Amino acid sequence: MTYASQVLRLAGEVAETQREQVGRAAALLVESLRTGGVVNAFGSGHSEAIAMEIAGRAGGLVPSNRLSPRDLVLYGGQPPSVLTPELERDPAVAQRIYDLAPVEPQDLFVLISSSGVNGTVVELARIVKERGHPLIALTSVQHSTQMTSRHPSGAKLLDLADVVLDNGAPYGDAILELPGGGSYGAVSTITSALLAQMMVTEAVDSLVALGETPPIYLSANVAGGDEHNRALESRYAGRIRRGA
Repeated sequence: MTYASQVLRLAGEVAETQREQVGRAAALLVESLRTGGVVNAFGSGHSEAIAMEIAGRAGGLVPSNRLSPRDLVLYGGQPPSVLTPELERDPAVAQRIYDLAPVEPQDLFVLISSSGVNGTVVELARIVKERGHPLIALTSVQHSTQMTSRHPSGAKLLDLADVVLDNGAPYGDAILELPGGGSYGAVSTITSALLAQMMVTEAVDSLVALGETPPIYLSANVAGGDEHNRALESRYAGRIRRGA
């Protein structure tokens, strides 16, 4: 139970210390959604799991897209061989990912990277801000501040964001120490998913308080789920990468 108790403790700390930042992120999300915007979530490696928490899942927002390096293959016609572990360090990839996405000016971006220093995510953050989109970063402040940027500018993801959500993960991500050095038991996926859901649910609560009906997915595995979801997806035809 050591790992569980440590993670639960950390999750409680993150929920408390990031409450104000979550509120700021949710406010940006509400503003984008009310002007017809779509949430574009990007993560590479294990951070893709957090993009999946934000885009296209039951209980989440319909106006959402998940961006990733594999878009180069799925939408850009590149061969699967381009998808190497080193790809996320290449700044040149970012422009292609942005250009392939069905982006409009009112869209908001959530970029997820626990280290926040790799070339692709930092360059994508730079492009997002250059184009005038609101940018929310989900990262580990402790880990990122101890790293050297892999972007030519020397910038890190947290330097470019309008709002930074700190997942509280330690340097190296793992939370339990091994005898003789090293660590095990990664935590960033768990605390990042918590923050992503806190942000989305607070935005939904705000929309409800404004008298609006939030565009929320039902599970496809409940009665009427498919019909409900297809009807909502049709409102965003051409704006999201699924449905009509």
